[in-house]
Amino acid sequence: MDYRILVVDDEHSMREFLQILLEREGYRVETVATAEQGMLSFEKDPHDLVLTDLNLPGMTGMDLLRSIKTRAARGAKGVPIILITAFGTAESAVEAMKMGAFDYVMKPFNNDELKMLVRRALERRRLEEENLRLKAELQGHYALGNLVGSSPAMQEVYSLIRRVRDTPINCLICGESGTGKELVVRAIHYGGTRSSGPFVAVNCGAIPENLIESELFGYCKGAFTGANKDKMGLFEAASTGTLFLDEIGEMPLMTQVKTLRAIQERRVTPVGGVEERKVDVRILAATNKDLAQAVATGRFREDLYYRLNVVTIEVPPLRERGDDILELAGVFLKQYAGEYGKTVTGFTPDTARIIASYDFPGNVRELQNLVERAVALAQGPRITPAELPESIRKVSSLVSLRTEPPDFPEEGIDLDRTMDDFERRWLGLAMERAGGNKTRAAELLGMSFRSLRYRLKKHGMA
Repeated sequence: MDYRILVVDDEHSMREFLQILLEREGYRVETVATAEQGMLSFEKDPHDLVLTDLNLPGMTGMDLLRSIKTRAARGAKGVPIILITAFGTAESAVEAMKMGAFDYVMKPFNNDELKMLVRRALERRRLEEENLRLKAELQGHYALGNLVGSSPAMQEVYSLIRRVRDTPINCLICGESGTGKELVVRAIHYGGTRSSGPFVAVNCGAIPENLIESELFGYCKGAFTGANKDKMGLFEAASTGTLFLDEIGEMPLMTQVKTLRAIQERRVTPVGGVEERKVDVRILAATNKDLAQAVATGRFREDLYYRLNVVTIEVPPLRERGDDILELAGVFLKQYAGEYGKTVTGFTPDTARIIASYDFPGNVRELQNLVERAVALAQGPRITPAELPESIRKVSSLVSLRTEPPDFPEEGIDLDRTMDDFERRWLGLAMERAGGNKTRAAELLGMSFRSLRYRLKKHGMA
């Protein structure tokens, strides 16, 4: 990176020396004799680093530091400032650091040490800019506008997100697997006042029961075998930001007790510790289970349920979102066409009809996978039915047959054979959906197990 450094020193020889030293390191260097000149230059075009003498005529180096840090100059907030002086004291060093100086060096200084200090300051500047860029990208990526869909069901979700994102209120996001609950959670965090804080996500069902407490609350050295040092828990790691408890319904009951206390008291006690630690964290939880039912059966604590369920956001299944299906499919098509380098621009009418008529039990995640597969297999500019899975094409044809009877052919039809084909297809789809479980397949078809077994045997499918 082509870094620009501003050198402020009233000694001509020192300005020349620093310019030569730093330009040899590949930096672009501008030198001025006074802090007033330095401030004018900086306001005109902020530099990446300022190296200034402390003892200057008129405005001092400390005044320049204060001006740069407090004025609304473009890019001033993260610019590192190094103070150099032969008249320094411990008090002035402390004052300079409190005001935001990167460091403080004494004349005469070691050239290599100064070059190392400049490199460290510029590296921190680079990391801070990268961090700001990534946060801006995250805010853009997870902004409300990136939640796709204009159906009434999604409009209600958008409305709730807007109303809760700037508050510290705890929220429970509910919905079937694959509906996009985490996307809603991230839209709340990155679109709200806590976006500058950390976003920490934990899947409560993916951590072994004997480890989840130490993950959430941390542990102290010696708390158990292998605890060789203190470890910060996720509650502390998310302080000033958001802690996302995914699959909250899978959290063990004993951990629920400690989690409830942490949420209520805003304090945590590490495993093996005795001192409480204060945390400032917003809780967003998600589940695909019926937590009210879990409370009724004793599998989830009622008090924790009500503490989390201050506001509930229900993310609708894809089958209830109407035209959102094709809208989402178009977004995924554009995404994967770019990733795979394909010139695929859309769907044929038949393909769009098939996709729109399918109920997507796997919700948005299933639609996304379907479109990715279709784009990867596509041989032309538009996705054809041949690029869709056969199981989905079969379901679509049966739905059409059920809802849109064909014109009666002049030559007539073999009704028994037609009905047998129809029955055979539904039996096959039910067995496929049930994973080969005949009891479940019978339930899906609304018939008894004995009736299903008879029909499977009749069609040679037993």
